[in-house]
Amino acid sequence: MKTISCIIIDDEELARTLLATYVAKLSHLKIKGSFENALDALPIIKNEHVDLVFLDIQMPEIRGTDFAKLLPASTQVIFTTAYSDYAIEGFELKALDYLLKPIRFERFVDAVNRLEVSKISEETDFITIKSGYDLNKVKLSDILYVESESEYVMFYLKNRKILSYQSLKKLENTLPSNSFMRVHRSFIVNVNHVSGLNGRDLIVGEKHIPVSTRYYEQVKNEMF
Repeated sequence: MKTISCIIIDDEELARTLLATYVAKLSHLKIKGSFENALDALPIIKNEHVDLVFLDIQMPEIRGTDFAKLLPASTQVIFTTAYSDYAIEGFELKALDYLLKPIRFERFVDAVNRLEVSKISEETDFITIKSGYDLNKVKLSDILYVESESEYVMFYLKNRKILSYQSLKKLENTLPSNSFMRVHRSFIVNVNHVSGLNGRDLIVGEKHIPVSTRYYEQVKNEMF
C-alpha cells in the first residue's frame, strides 16, 4: 500500500495528540508535522509534497476553511472540529471528509480510506490545478511550461494560463519526469513541446525560455 504523507493542524494539544496516535496505528500513514498554528505549516506544504492535512476549523489567526484555500490541489483536507455548523462550508471546499470531535478511531479510518479510493481512481494523464476557489482539471499534454512567480506558479497552457499557489520545487516532484524537466530556477518545461535550443534558450511555441548553467548539459543530452 502506498504511503500517505500527512500533517496535523489544530490549536488544541489534546486533539493533536489524539490524531497523532491514530496516525501511528495505520502503517501507510506517515506524519510530516504537527502544528498548533496553521501559518507555521506553510513552509512544509509549500516545499514538500503532502498528501493529506487534518485541519481544525476554528483556530486563531486564520480559520481552517480559509487556510484550506491556500493548499495545492494535490493536497486533500479532512476537517476536524467540535462544531457541526461548519460541515456545509467544509464540503463546499471539496474536503475529503469532515470529522466531528470527539473523533472515533473507526470514523478516522473511514475518512482516510476515502483518500485511498480517490488515489486509485486518478487519471494519470491529468493534473488538478487549484487556483483560488477553483479546481481546474488539465491534461498534462496541454501544459507548455510552468513559470515561478514569487510564491505562486503560472501554468502556461495551449489556450490559457492558470495561476496557482505552490512552489516550483514541489511541482517538480509532482509532474512526471518523462515529460517535464526543470531547466531554470524559474521554469519547468514540457519536453514534448520543445522545438529547439537557440543558444541557451529553449524554444517552446513562440516563447524563448532560458536554460541555466546548472541544467544546460542535462537539457542537451536528454532533449536533443
